[in-house]
Amino acid sequence: MTKILVACGNGVGSSLMVKMKVEKVMSALGAPCEVTHSSVGQSKADAGNFDVIVVSKMFVPEFDGIAGVSVVGLTNILSEDEIREKLSDVLHI
Repeated sequence: MTKILVACGNGVGSSLMVKMKVEKVMSALGAPCEVTHSSVGQSKADAGNFDVIVVSKMFVPEFDGIAGVSVVGLTNILSEDEIREKLSDVLHI
């Protein structure tokens, strides 16, 4: 099962919306996953516990150098098409 962390600036509204989109996309792809959402600050401390981190493109540099974790930067955080494309790429689905 793929462990995915969705992070936003405060860890409340937008990360919850993206979490729901990620769950929907992963379900449609038939890929079992566990999705958590959090703030960028908290996520940096927990990043090593996840396979994939999904954030807005502007937060990607916050996660540089975390071994074994794929970081997905979204241009449009609410685009299911973009989420599907980028998760498919990093997870080879």
